Amino acid sequence: MTFLALDVSYQRGEFDLEFLLHTDVPALALFGPSGAGKTTLAHVLAGLLTPQRGSIVLNGLTLFDAQAGINLPPQQRRIGYVFQDARLFPHLSVKNNLLYGRMWQPRGPSPLAFEDVVDLLDLAPLLDRYPPSLSGGEGQRVAIGRALMSEPRLLLLDEPLSALDEARKDEIIAYLKRLRLAALVPMITITHRREEVLLLADEVVFVDRGRCTGTQSTASFTTG
Repeated sequence: MTFLALDVSYQRGEFDLEFLLHTDVPALALFGPSGAGKTTLAHVLAGLLTPQRGSIVLNGLTLFDAQAGINLPPQQRRIGYVFQDARLFPHLSVKNNLLYGRMWQPRGPSPLAFEDVVDLLDLAPLLDRYPPSLSGGEGQRVAIGRALMSEPRLLLLDEPLSALDEARKDEIIAYLKRLRLAALVPMITITHRREEVLLLADEVVFVDRGRCTGTQSTASFTTG
């Protein structure tokens, strides 16, 4: 089954997104310069922006089809979105920030228990702390954990390392590599950094001026 089939048009002001992508690779990187349309595409995928035309099918589920009148709201799409900044609730403890993600999970038994997420991201020492006391890297680990707690069909990482210093970037990359190798959830990473593409994806999707200009296995990835 095709992992992602996407053919959409979205226009706002002078920016024009015309994006066509079909792939069966569940670990992707959207790669391109600032202003290329990567974040706009992520918002379209997540249901935060509505295209004027086209369709989006994720693992056989139609998220959007303009002709058929289908446009699932973000909570029904179940896409775990991790932003550049952690965006945690400052009045909630780390534990309760994580549990907030459970509000959006489907009913029934969960294949990924709270303890599994805590262990995967080494969050046990942080559970009783509050976001203002966390480092940037700790906050991003909690944000990733909260996204996982919603049992997402897709984890969407929008430049998750851009606000961190080099030491914190290395820390988070180690956890994201662990997550990728565990194959718990498909991942799309948005980045303009070549090293992140090589570490976090199996296929790179080149984005420029609102278009997909090609795809390439990360095994042969080159920015040239």
